[in-house]
Amino acid sequence: MAQPPQQKRTMVDATFVAKLFGLTVRRIQQLTQDGVLATEKVEGNKRRYDLLQTVQKYIGYLQEKVAKKGESKDDAQNESRKIKADADLRAAKAEIAEMELKELRGEMHRSEDVEAMTTDLVFTIRSMILALPGRLAIDLAPLNKPAEISERIKQEVNALLLELSNYKYDADAYRKRVRERQGLSDLLKDDDEEG
Repeated sequence: MAQPPQQKRTMVDATFVAKLFGLTVRRIQQLTQDGVLATEKVEGNKRRYDLLQTVQKYIGYLQEKVAKKGESKDDAQNESRKIKADADLRAAKAEIAEMELKELRGEMHRSEDVEAMTTDLVFTIRSMILALPGRLAIDLAPLNKPAEISERIKQEVNALLLELSNYKYDADAYRKRVRERQGLSDLLKDDDEEG
């Protein structure tokens, strides 16, 4: 088989390469020292650049540089996202801590605590209503007139309603419930002893 004819190589100096690339001679020398460009010895121990090979190597160098810039831009965007996510996480933790503090102070209540306190109130009302027949049975036995019986029942119901109307929100009861739920009942004892 016949070998393809070798192309004639064009050998140029650093000044020519610098003008070709729009760089300084010093920058061409630096690229050569960094291994980006290569020189060859020619007649008289002078160093020259193979023009075709030098252009190809420099283009490859620039493409690699652009690719790295693209990576660093992605890295910067990823770092920016990470910083934002970290800031969001810290803000969420601070908000949770603030809500827990408000809950401990009795300024804010969880739905399960409100439900438990409401259930307690409902059971109190239920027990009062269930006790009504027993309390009235003895009082109503001697009465014969329906108007008197009605009046006596009305008095007991009004007394029950008056007692219920005195029901007040008890922040300490909510705080106690929260601390017990969170396992802070020992702190509650200390606070009670100080107060």
